[in-house]
Amino acid sequence: MASDINYQNGPEFSGRNESPTEDEPIRSPGSPRQTEYERIGGRTGSSFFQTIIHLLKGNIGTGLLGLPLAVKNAGLVVGPLSLLAMGIVAIHCMNLLVKCAHHLSVKMGKPFLSYGDAVEHGMENVPWLSRHSVWGRRVVNVFLNITQLGFCCVYFVFLSDNVKQVVETANATRVNCHNNETAVIVPSYDSRLYMVFFLPFIIVLVFIRNLKYLAPLSFVANISMCVSLVLIYYYCLTNIPYPINLPLAGRAVDYPLFFGTAIFAFEGIGVVLPLENKMQNPRKFPMVLYLGMGIVTSLYISLGTIGYIGFGEQIRGSITLNLPLCWLYQVVKLLYSFGIYITYALQFYVSAEIMIPPAVARCGPRWAVMVDLSIRVALVGLTCVLAVLIPELDLVISLVGSVSSSALALIIPPLLQIITFHNEDMKLWVMVKDIGISLIGLVGFVAGTYISIQEIVARNGSRHNNTHLQLL
Repeated sequence: MASDINYQNGPEFSGRNESPTEDEPIRSPGSPRQTEYERIGGRTGSSFFQTIIHLLKGNIGTGLLGLPLAVKNAGLVVGPLSLLAMGIVAIHCMNLLVKCAHHLSVKMGKPFLSYGDAVEHGMENVPWLSRHSVWGRRVVNVFLNITQLGFCCVYFVFLSDNVKQVVETANATRVNCHNNETAVIVPSYDSRLYMVFFLPFIIVLVFIRNLKYLAPLSFVANISMCVSLVLIYYYCLTNIPYPINLPLAGRAVDYPLFFGTAIFAFEGIGVVLPLENKMQNPRKFPMVLYLGMGIVTSLYISLGTIGYIGFGEQIRGSITLNLPLCWLYQVVKLLYSFGIYITYALQFYVSAEIMIPPAVARCGPRWAVMVDLSIRVALVGLTCVLAVLIPELDLVISLVGSVSSSALALIIPPLLQIITFHNEDMKLWVMVKDIGISLIGLVGFVAGTYISIQEIVARNGSRHNNTHLQLL
C-alpha cells in the first residue's frame, strides 16, 4: 500500500554494484568501484523503522484474509510449507530486483530506476532485445496496472460482501460470541448493488490527488486493521478444535487456486524500489527487506494455518465472512472494511501515477485538471464494473494473483538478473536457479489463470441458473 511513496523521482544516489554471484561486488565497464551508497542530502529520507512500517503496509491487505481458504486448497501440511517456500522465493526475487536496479542505475548514470525502467535498461544489455527494450517497461507497467487495479476490484468485492453480511444479520446479531444459535438472515440487496452504492464514495476518495492529505485517515485505517487482526487471531486461537481432523494435503486440481491466492498476498514488490530509494540509509535496506518480509511471511503462515484449523472445511472466502454473528466481530468486519476503503486510494495511486501524467501532458493546462479527474472516474468505474461481473472474492484474488502478481514477483526478477549480468561472468548455477524460479512462476501463471477462469465461469453459470429458477 503505497501510502506516501513517490513513484516518479527520488533523491539522487549512486549504488554499490552487486555481482551476479550474489556475493561479491563487481565493477561495470567504465564505472569506478563504489563500496557504499552516496545519497545527496544524506540526512533526509525514511528511517529504518519507517521503511519497515511501509513495507508491512504494502503486504498486508485483503490477500492476508484469504490465506485460510488458500491453505484449505493445499492441505494442512502442504499449505504452510508452500507458503514458507513462496515467501523465501518472493523475498529472494525482491532482493534480485533491488540489486539489478542498483547495477543498472550506476551503469546508466541515473539516480533512480523504477521497476519498468530497470527492465528496459536490462534488455538493452542483450543485442537482440535492445531494439525492443521499451516494450520491457511497457509490459511491466501493464502488469503493475493489472495488479493495482485488480486490488481495487477485490476491495469492491470485499466491501460489498462484508457490509452486506453485517446488514443482513443485524437483527440477529447477539452480544454473546460463544452462543452457537443459528442466526436468521434477513435477505437484502444483491452484493453487486452494494458495489454500486460504494462507487460515489470511492470516486470522492480518489479525487484526493495528494496522498499527504490522506495521511490522517490512513493512520486511523491502519489502527483499525491492526485491531481487527488481533481480534481475528484471538478468535482463531480460542476456537481450535481437538482432535484436528483435516486433510494434510489438498486435491492437486485445487493447488493452482492456492498458488494464485498465496502469490496475491505477496503484493508489495511494486513498492520495493521506491521504498529503498526513499530510505535515509539505503545500505540497510536488505536488512529491512529480510526483517520486514520475514514478519510478513510468519504472519501469512500463522493466520493461514490457524484460520483453516479454526474454521475447518466450512471456511468460505475471506476469513471475516466466517466470524460469529455477534457485535464484537461485526465491528471487526466494519473496522477492516474502513481500512480497505482508505487503502483503495493508496493502491489506486500507483496506476494513477503511471497512466494520468502522459495523458495530462497531451492536453493544455486549461484542461489538465478535467482530464485528470475524468481518468480517475473512468478507472474507478472500470474496477467497479469488473467487480460486478466477477463478484466472487476468492476467485478474483486467485485470478489477479495468477495473472499479474506471479509475473511481477516470480517470473520477471530472475529473468532481469540474467539479462543484466549475462555478459559479466555470471555463474552457471545462478542462471539455472533463475530459469527454474521463472519456470515455476510461469507454470503457476498458466495453471492458476486457467483454473481461476474455469471456476469463475462455473460459478457464474450456477448463479445464473439459480436466478432463473427463482424467477420461475
